[in-house]
Amino acid sequence: QVQLVESGGGLVQAGGSLRLSCAASGRRFSDYAMGWFRQAPGKERAFVAVINGSGQTTYYADSVKGRFTVSRDNAKNTGYLQMNSLKPEDTAVYYCAARFSRTYYYTTSKDYDYWGQGTQVTVSS
Repeated sequence: QVQLVESGGGLVQAGGSLRLSCAASGRRFSDYAMGWFRQAPGKERAFVAVINGSGQTTYYADSVKGRFTVSRDNAKNTGYLQMNSLKPEDTAVYYCAARFSRTYYYTTSKDYDYWGQGTQVTVSS
């Protein structure tokens, strides 16, 4: 069992930054890939970024490349999503997710077994 608790969401002006955190409890954190997804009202949950268990491999959706950075601190059992140059279209509920995998990473919601509660990110014009 893995439990994920997210924090760091809020309201920011376009061009601003936010850092989301995802604190994990349960089994060894480094055994799990961590993905980030977001869901806007009326839209399907969409992939944002992922980092593998070791932290050596990352992958981003085209919409956030160059603006978002995913990282993790396995000693603290915490993953992070640094969001810079935020745009109004980034407004959504953001979720972290985990899947057992020491090496690989995944980019679809169905690949993940554990989910955080979500945190609202709102970017004003």
